[in-house]
Amino acid sequence: MNPHDSQIHFWIVLVVMDPEGTLIPVEVDRPAPGEELNTGAPTEPRPAATVIVLRGDDERLEVLLVQRNPAARFMPGAWVFPGGALDGSEDARTAGVREVMEEAGVVLAPDALVEFSRWITPKEVRIRFDTLFLLAPAPPGAEPRADGGETVGVGWHVPRAALDAYERGELELVFPTIKTLEQLSGFGTADELLAWADGRAVEPIEPQVVVEGEVARIVLPGEPGYRD
Repeated sequence: MNPHDSQIHFWIVLVVMDPEGTLIPVEVDRPAPGEELNTGAPTEPRPAATVIVLRGDDERLEVLLVQRNPAARFMPGAWVFPGGALDGSEDARTAGVREVMEEAGVVLAPDALVEFSRWITPKEVRIRFDTLFLLAPAPPGAEPRADGGETVGVGWHVPRAALDAYERGELELVFPTIKTLEQLSGFGTADELLAWADGRAVEPIEPQVVVEGEVARIVLPGEPGYRD
């Protein structure tokens, strides 16, 4: 495979990856804007917000995932948490509330959101985001619906079940979603998760991309190969 004929597609970190954490080059006619690896000075990451909508209260934990339009150039067909870049003077909570409404038709109150994690796109990627992940309980009676444009599907998922579906090839997930679901699977109920996150200090996570020949892999802080 000629490396000039393949690209690694990224979201906050990347789009194409196997269950072992190896990035798979994808053959395309040309890279989409910003999907190329960055060989120059690092790009300043753009602030963004992602919301993990929860339901189950003290009985169980389910999270809302939305499916990106398969016709989109950016993350086509992937199941993700609702979210996007901040618009103008928005803060993360305001942006998160807006994105959940636009992508899933669920109305949230900004003061109901709780910080959970923060991911920063690796310096090796041209388009970068500094994304705050927020938790929010679903309002009583909430009935999510896809907007039919940016999103074409919605669904409630038990975190471990979503990961199992990904392993079977039934659900397409991106790297930060996978890692977030792994962490969420350690909690039995929505109430337990919210109580754990309330008041917790959130530290940024900035993975690195290590290229070995025509294959790249993600390295997280603390893992072998991560450069401090």
